[in-house]
Amino acid sequence: MKLKATKGDDVKEGAKFDLQEFMNTLNTLDPQNIGSWPLAAKVLVYIIVFIAVLVLGYVLDLSSMRETYASGEQAQETLLEEFEQKVFKANNLDVYKKQLADMEESFGSLLKQLPKETEVPELLEDVTHTGLGSGLEFDGITLGSESSKEFYVEQPISIKVQGDYHAFGAFVSGISALPRIVTLHDFTIAPLANKFADSGAPVLKMEIQARTYRYKDTTEDTASKAAPKKAGGAK
Repeated sequence: MKLKATKGDDVKEGAKFDLQEFMNTLNTLDPQNIGSWPLAAKVLVYIIVFIAVLVLGYVLDLSSMRETYASGEQAQETLLEEFEQKVFKANNLDVYKKQLADMEESFGSLLKQLPKETEVPELLEDVTHTGLGSGLEFDGITLGSESSKEFYVEQPISIKVQGDYHAFGAFVSGISALPRIVTLHDFTIAPLANKFADSGAPVLKMEIQARTYRYKDTTEDTASKAAPKKAGGAK
């Protein structure tokens, strides 16, 4: 018995998707003339482009989120380090206070070694006694012009003496033992003709530049700044 094909069967058979025919159609498409493409091809291209845009947006957004996360982690580590440092300082505040007090005490003792202006003559006397006690003869000892620094005033002293090497060594050692700070610079040593010490050693002439220092009073800066103003007002 032969069955007749119904109208519904014809519709189903016509609705079947032929993949091979669709692929052949895609191969024949002209990329230069998109307007002539069939509707199915246009829809497929639109879908592919839409999916590509979504994927690209997701990747870019994910990359931005990763950078933000990494930046947040770094900021967190920095804040944690700062917090740890502050906690450490807070826990050791008493230690820092003691160190500061020790530094102030040490600085105060150094300042005490700097002679005041009225004590410079006494220092010259100590230098003279040290030289004579070392066996030297003084040809002269003179004060130079003061040189003002930021926290102190430098006072040069020119010293001219005669003696042998042993006396020079004893003199330098005696200067370093003085309670006040005195530094020695620019040694010049030359033998004296036909002159000998009791030990038979030749007598030498030494010229040396010594420098001593005194504390710079804050009133000195005030006076030096006020002096030009007075001079200007006198015009």
